[in-house]
Amino acid sequence: MKYLIAGLGNIGSEYEHTRHNIGFRIVDAFADAHGFVFQDGRYGFTAKGRLKNAEIVLLKPSTYMNLSGTAVRYWLQKENIPVENLFVIVDDLALPFGTLRMRKQGSDGGHNGLKNIQSCLMTQQYARLRFGIGNDFVHGAQVNYVLGSWTEEEEKAFPERLKICDDIITSFCLQGIDRTMNLYNGK
Repeated sequence: MKYLIAGLGNIGSEYEHTRHNIGFRIVDAFADAHGFVFQDGRYGFTAKGRLKNAEIVLLKPSTYMNLSGTAVRYWLQKENIPVENLFVIVDDLALPFGTLRMRKQGSDGGHNGLKNIQSCLMTQQYARLRFGIGNDFVHGAQVNYVLGSWTEEEEKAFPERLKICDDIITSFCLQGIDRTMNLYNGK
């Protein structure tokens, strides 16, 4: 089986350590842990490898967040991966920092990256992992918060959170979304 794991974010050094780029950070950590190497390609950076019987394609779209669907659609088609083997990783303002929530389908929840993927794929029927970034900002400062850097306290929590994300991606590819949600949602 072949899987596309798409971590959403924005390219460029000014976005590298921002909350909005948690998708990039998670797939980077997964690639490092499993020896996958990213290469620059059409609509994004991809890394390919295997875990047991699963062939995995990691994707960091270079289309910027709001046009992520173009990259996701292209790589699904190029690699001949069915949409049920797509796993999208995004930030979520509605969840406290570090909270992980998986769904196998659903609305975009106001997230522009998911909205564009839904538009390009013409379906909401794909798995996603939302990583909580919290909402500790004053009214009107959402953009600055999302595009802001992590706090020192948040950075200290990352090794443990990234390890759980690695376990979730591995479980999704080897056991499927239902089993993975049962194991990890609410943890």
